Amino acid sequence: MTVETATAAPAAPQAGAQAGAQAGANDHRNPGQPLDIAMFEGHAVNRSAAERRTASLGARRSVKKQWQAAWLVNAIRCIDLTTLAGDDTAERVRRLCAKARQPLAPQIVEGLGLGAMRLTTGAVCVYPTMVGHAVKALRGAGIPVASVATGFPAGLMPLNLRLEEIRYAVAEGAEEIDIVITREHVLTGNWHALYDEVAAMREACGEAHLKAILGTGDLQTLRNVYSASMVAMQAGADFIKTSTGKEGVNATLPVSLVMVRALRDYRDATGHRIGFKPAGGMKSAKDALNWQFLMREEMGLDWLKPDLFRLGASSMLGDIERQLEHHVTGRYAASSRHALA
Repeated sequence: MTVETATAAPAAPQAGAQAGAQAGANDHRNPGQPLDIAMFEGHAVNRSAAERRTASLGARRSVKKQWQAAWLVNAIRCIDLTTLAGDDTAERVRRLCAKARQPLAPQIVEGLGLGAMRLTTGAVCVYPTMVGHAVKALRGAGIPVASVATGFPAGLMPLNLRLEEIRYAVAEGAEEIDIVITREHVLTGNWHALYDEVAAMREACGEAHLKAILGTGDLQTLRNVYSASMVAMQAGADFIKTSTGKEGVNATLPVSLVMVRALRDYRDATGHRIGFKPAGGMKSAKDALNWQFLMREEMGLDWLKPDLFRLGASSMLGDIERQLEHHVTGRYAASSRHALA
């Protein structure tokens, strides 16, 4: 992978009146293609170059004042507000959906001059059994419900059961399905098995959009990350996603750069635009800025919109709200004032 360094300062995203949630993922579905191992086999990835490139994102630039506020508001639009805990309840999901509908306190919205803007998060992501509760709570909001499936987070279930879990979540009303791949297929180079698996999951999704979680912390090498990204896209994934949030290492900027370069190569080769979702380990407003800078520099402004970019994080929203309150009032609030659910 050739890594160049962009030098232009990032333009702030536009947060106009149409900046509410955009239902569903990328409207133009990825039709996929036959498996083409030549598109990734032997593709070299320079880890040191990737690490240098991503280390420069936050080090050589910063945005302040109203420009920082604009970037943070845009990040809210792209968040998949998520609860994936073993003690999830219908009430917790309802509270999370209320937060998705109104991610900022009214006084912050007023202070930012966003009263005419219907600001919401990009989606709400839950377990399959919680999809019905989320769909009911979000009715009329235009916010899609995403569901993890396929034996999340390990994915080590028989394929027929994983496919049935997808169908169940879709039947409950999920518009997006976050599947997990079998990491063994990547680690053993069994690309045909990985392709067939993702293609079957894509078919089971029907009209729902498929986000393929690669579990990058388990894939050992950046070359494996690139190859797995390419196979998932060839098999019809509408988004590629870094992590479940349950691995020892989740989203990192070097891994994200490799995945973004893969989707850029896939776009250049096929003309199809694929979305990207980093997830896990991102907690701060600074993280939200850095990942947006990566997308702006590597892919352009289109990949700063929720149909092509999502942030798989929930605690991040609390810090973003805290930073925006400071922008409006000049004071930091206690984190407890910005609880999510």
